Amino acid sequence: MFLHDDRIFVDPVPASKGSTVKIGYNGLLAKSGADAVWIHYGFDGWNSTATVPMYRQADGSFVTHITAQGNKEINFCFKDSADHWDNNSGWNWMCPIK
Repeated sequence: MFLHDDRIFVDPVPASKGSTVKIGYNGLLAKSGADAVWIHYGFDGWNSTATVPMYRQADGSFVTHITAQGNKEINFCFKDSADHWDNNSGWNWMCPIK
């Protein structure tokens, strides 16, 4: 498991192409009391984007699973139900795909 900092975790890192990747979020939106969080993601520089719901955990964080469909990386950021975004101060996040 990779902990970027106390805001996200990704398991496994690197991801294998076609494998299921668990992504967890406990960043600004979760800490600000968001009732729901979605992950917005794409592959290899934001190709084939999708937005899917995350599921609240007992500790207040959110988690989801996606399939690593790219060749080089998964790119992602988060939004809440009020359409507030956490994009890592414009840097977004990424996970390499091997």
